[in-house]
Amino acid sequence: MSSSTESRLTRTSAATGYTRTGFEAGRGTTVLAVRGLHGWRRLRRAAARVGRSVADTVSPAGWVVVAVAVIGLAAGLAFGLLEFAVAGGAAALLLLLSVPFLFGARAYEVTLRLAHDRVVAGTPVEGRLVVANVGRRTALPGRVDLPVGDGLVDVHVPLLRPRHEIAETVVIPTRRRGIVTVGPARTVRGDPLCILTREATWQETRTLYVHPVTTGLRSTATGLIRDLEGSPSRTIVDADFSFHALRPYVPGDSPRQVHWKSTAKTGAMMVRQYEETRRSRMILVVGRGGDEFADDDEFELAVSAAASIGVRGIRDGRDVAVVTGAEIPEFARGRMRTFRTLTTISTRTLLDDFAGLDRGVNPSPLREVASLASTRHGDASIAFLVCGSPLTPTQLQSAALAFGREVAVVALVCAPTAEPGIRRLGSMTVISIGLLDDLRQLLAKGAQS
Repeated sequence: MSSSTESRLTRTSAATGYTRTGFEAGRGTTVLAVRGLHGWRRLRRAAARVGRSVADTVSPAGWVVVAVAVIGLAAGLAFGLLEFAVAGGAAALLLLLSVPFLFGARAYEVTLRLAHDRVVAGTPVEGRLVVANVGRRTALPGRVDLPVGDGLVDVHVPLLRPRHEIAETVVIPTRRRGIVTVGPARTVRGDPLCILTREATWQETRTLYVHPVTTGLRSTATGLIRDLEGSPSRTIVDADFSFHALRPYVPGDSPRQVHWKSTAKTGAMMVRQYEETRRSRMILVVGRGGDEFADDDEFELAVSAAASIGVRGIRDGRDVAVVTGAEIPEFARGRMRTFRTLTTISTRTLLDDFAGLDRGVNPSPLREVASLASTRHGDASIAFLVCGSPLTPTQLQSAALAFGREVAVVALVCAPTAEPGIRRLGSMTVISIGLLDDLRQLLAKGAQS
């Protein structure tokens, strides 16, 4: 091999070695940079968690103590001010003495039990809050906060030895109808001066249904409702259960409807006719609009009246449909019609839905809901329009026209200041009540001319 060839090989080998070394060095630098970036992110997340924990632990009073400790010690040591140093030292001592009170925040086990999960408005409910120390050490005193709807109930927890528990009775007021969420309970541990606090939240919640007040009504097969529905349907059909009359045969009639005895007597083919059998369906249209009630008292009376009629209908075995206005977005106002149907599988499901019914911000008006309900339930025999005093007779008649002539329409006007009574408004019956008991008395009467 010539010297020139050896020289070229040496240069090539050197170049190759230089390139490999540079690549490995570059790769090592990239790995270090990536690891450093990941480490920085982990450190930042850890610092954020610590910061949130400190912010949640130190109360506003605690931050004042921290400020006094820092400023006092700094000024006292830097400028030789004894008063500042004493104040800072005292504040730092308070912080140190507050720390042991934070231990064992999760040593509690909180259980909530309610005597009932469904009550009538005005009936208080008793709850039992059980706090047990499930840790191995004695738990220092603390507090349990129990949210009840928009309110808060505080229960003081004394010193608890391991495997011991306390039980506190909590009375939940139910002055008004609604759906109340009880819980989740939150334990609060902290020092007596509330410098440092630590909270732990349990996920257990309870739902309390506060049903509207209802009144017992007589069966819908008696009284005014029975009189308004009148006699059975007079619609004549070719096949049903209730026989009506005979008529001559016309091409297209079913041979099964031919009455052969009459055919033999008259010499002409005669067929049977029947009255249509219709199962009684009751529709309750409940207003929700802000302009359909003068105040909240009228709305509560309307809900109680509608619930009373619906419960009676379900217990009588009727097909009951309860509809009300649904919320409409402001941009779709006037271009959209919709309604909400309450669950009538049982009296309990109906009252549960009534418990959560409130006055809508922008619901469908009563007239539109009545129109949609008549389209959905074409087999109705009686319809109640439940509203307040602001609706005029013209508005009530407009809503009643949504139903056919074979449907008895009753407008139930609920106003605490109204004089109870029954009157006729065209083909519609108008019942005015001022108290819930007025409904029971008026529906028990026969129709008045």
